[in-house]
Amino acid sequence: MKVCKTCWEYTKFEISDECEICCGIFEKVKEIAEKIFEDLKDYEFETFQVGSKVWGSAKAMLELLKFKEINYDLKRVFNEKLTEEIEKKGKKVSKSPEIQIVFDLESFTWEKVVKSVYIYGKYVKRVRGLSQTRWLCKKCNGMGCEFCNFKGKRYDSLEELIIHPTVEIFSAKDAILHGAGREDVDVRTLGNGRPFILEVVEPKKRRVDLEEVEKRVNEEGYGKISVKFLKYAEAKDVEEIKEEKYKKLYRAKIFFSNKVSEERVVEALKKLIGEINQKTPTRVLHRRGDILRVRRLYDAKLLLHRKNKAVVTFLAEAGLYIKELVSGDFGRTKPNLSELLGVDARVEKLDVISVLDEPQNQR
Repeated sequence: MKVCKTCWEYTKFEISDECEICCGIFEKVKEIAEKIFEDLKDYEFETFQVGSKVWGSAKAMLELLKFKEINYDLKRVFNEKLTEEIEKKGKKVSKSPEIQIVFDLESFTWEKVVKSVYIYGKYVKRVRGLSQTRWLCKKCNGMGCEFCNFKGKRYDSLEELIIHPTVEIFSAKDAILHGAGREDVDVRTLGNGRPFILEVVEPKKRRVDLEEVEKRVNEEGYGKISVKFLKYAEAKDVEEIKEEKYKKLYRAKIFFSNKVSEERVVEALKKLIGEINQKTPTRVLHRRGDILRVRRLYDAKLLLHRKNKAVVTFLAEAGLYIKELVSGDFGRTKPNLSELLGVDARVEKLDVISVLDEPQNQR
């Protein structure tokens, strides 16, 4: 078997200008590095990592060497050589790189894996009829049809309002909103706002002034949404913010089927405070499992009472459905306000006034 000088160091086969193992890849490492760097010229990055993969004839050759009891790690050697060339360009190797280069030793091609940028912030949603994340039309799966008025979606989303200017500023491929919980389409989130992490996908720019992002988002979302407290975060923060359980303060405008006295409403709210047994609401059964949740209502206060209407605040544990706490949802939530009053009750309007008890590292 004939091999190049680099492969000879590990195999001791006959040295030749043509290598049957690497097919001359080591003679082209410098050229490959130049081409990769040209491919990455539009990307801001300081750290990188090189990986490689073998398949087809390259994999068969390495298996043949193992059969001959020659343990030659071609991938490791190639990775080291290519890494050395890229380091000469002033970039640093990292275990958590901003860009990873994966080279195919069979086809002599490569792909780049660009690390996402993560931004922590809070959003305020001032209008109803706006979903938190993108909600594609199920009839056309986003293609556009008569059912969705050819928009390709059921609702406009807060996510779109945030990501549009952000993607432009970062010259990114896309962005994904990860919220600390979510509100219904018809529910506003006011007060101090809801924490979120925005994942900016495949950004060409990485070192952006987040004050500019905040300004652009708030300008484009004026009257509908706003964001604040933006700062850079890490990938691990996505799971942390999703797993964190936040108490929430709600304000609900409630309609009663019959007139009820203020005294009865106050008494019923007192009895409602405590442990709530709640099966998955019927309105979301199509997308969530039918399970029993035990949640706690910490407080309930009557702010305003007018005959068959009331305004009430609820301080609740994360995951407690307030609409069903009021209506009872055909007995699937117990106790509930309708049952305690002996009249049908429903939420006409609901707002998240405050998201409480956020973790220390997100303040």
